[in-house]
Amino acid sequence: MEQKQPDPTSDDAMDSFLEKFRSQPYRGGFREDKWEEEFDKIPLFMKKAPSEIDPKENPDLACLQSIIFDEERSLEEQAKTYKDEGNDYFKEKDYKKAVVSYTEGLKKKCADPDLNAVLYTNRAAAHFYLGNFRSALNDVVAARKLKPSHLKAVIRGVLCHLELKNFTEAVNWCDEGLQIDPEEKKLLEMRVKADKLKRTEQRDMRKAKVQEKKEQSKNEALLQIIKERGIRLASEAAGEEEDSDSDDLGELLLDGLSSENPYGARLSADDNGRLSWPVLFLYPEYAQSDFISAFHEDSRFIDHLMVMFGETPSWDLEQKYRPDKLEVYFEDPDGTDLYRVPPQSALLPVLQHPRYRVKALTPAFLVCVGSSPFCKNYLKGRKVCQVK
Repeated sequence: MEQKQPDPTSDDAMDSFLEKFRSQPYRGGFREDKWEEEFDKIPLFMKKAPSEIDPKENPDLACLQSIIFDEERSLEEQAKTYKDEGNDYFKEKDYKKAVVSYTEGLKKKCADPDLNAVLYTNRAAAHFYLGNFRSALNDVVAARKLKPSHLKAVIRGVLCHLELKNFTEAVNWCDEGLQIDPEEKKLLEMRVKADKLKRTEQRDMRKAKVQEKKEQSKNEALLQIIKERGIRLASEAAGEEEDSDSDDLGELLLDGLSSENPYGARLSADDNGRLSWPVLFLYPEYAQSDFISAFHEDSRFIDHLMVMFGETPSWDLEQKYRPDKLEVYFEDPDGTDLYRVPPQSALLPVLQHPRYRVKALTPAFLVCVGSSPFCKNYLKGRKVCQVK
């Protein structure tokens, strides 16, 4: 005979349940020392939701999420839910998560163009606050395709163009927005600002062109002076030795004349057409160098050496680099032979030497102590010629 199960609602059944409850300890309670941590696991009390929800670790939260984003709901409802979630993140200034939410809403590809336009516009706002101005602009363009009269998209587009310094486009967008609402105060204000910036940019461009033309004329004059001096130039950028009468090299040199030397100086001419060069002195023994920003072509090498070595440099531990002991050399274009420069010589006749080439518009010379073992070893096996 089948034994009848007690009715769950009967007094006997309730007494049985309570008795079992008293006899077995409850294992789901909070521990006193970890009550804050336990509370943070409950969706209602969470201070911050996890970025990724594992159903095994957070079953309650996963359940709530499945209710909110129920795939059985219409695409419009799901997209709107993501929009609302993105808005919440936006209010909290969590713009990265807002972008993710709006993107998920757009992925639903619902049939409501107005909702999609809002999603694009809101994502543009989040991108804007993240500094992603180009992405923000792309979004407002997409929003306007869906809803051309969407004024928020126009306003945010103007803001993007201003940040990207597209002032002409910013004015055009303002005009298009004012056709929708001629009284829109923000558009009226931004149009004044954009038009002012546009005019300033155009003025600066005109000034830059005038300055560029002046610089071009100045550089052409410098190049002509160099040719008249009979100074031969070479460009490292050319990849091979070329004389200064080469048209291609002339273009390279004109570009180079417009730029400062890496050390902060460039070739210049005085009112009498006399040149001052940026010059580099190299000390191979100690891998050191000196840079002279303006070596006048009529100045002598000894004059500069007296200034540079009036005091012993910190790297000259033996105190042997004294002006009267120094020898100056330059290498020929092939880098094989060396030419010794008399210290009493001025710069110009050395630059006019038939075997000298000025590279990168910066003459360079080697300097060492003539009586030192290093100098003797450095010159060993190389042909040394005297500059007259």
